[in-house]
Amino acid sequence: MSSALEAVQTSMVASLQSHQPLVDMVTGIFDGSPARAKFPYIVLATGASLDWSHKTGEGRALSLALRVHDDGASAARLHRTMALVEDALKDGLSDPPDWQIVTFDFRRTRILRSAISPWNGLLEYRARCLKT
Repeated sequence: MSSALEAVQTSMVASLQSHQPLVDMVTGIFDGSPARAKFPYIVLATGASLDWSHKTGEGRALSLALRVHDDGASAARLHRTMALVEDALKDGLSDPPDWQIVTFDFRRTRILRSAISPWNGLLEYRARCLKT
């Protein structure tokens, strides 16, 4: 049995990988910073898990984040890539084994510049799920 965070992140990656326009735009979707990936690429950022249980069942409220890294001369390609991520996740996620996703919603985006890549976009989501 996997944790809620791991299970929902797996479902999120599956949704992203099934969205062909996004797959065509990025070189990969990674579960941690890749050693030598070509830009643009997506990395799962660390997530947080909070108790969302009730009297008769176990639940989790999850904070999920994705980082999009790009080395473009401007942020234009980064914005397009982030829009494709939002499009890929707009209908929510499939329920992973052992968990029912009750709510899945977009929280915010941010554009940052960093030493890792000239352009760094952050997309944050929240999922609430119950153990089945």
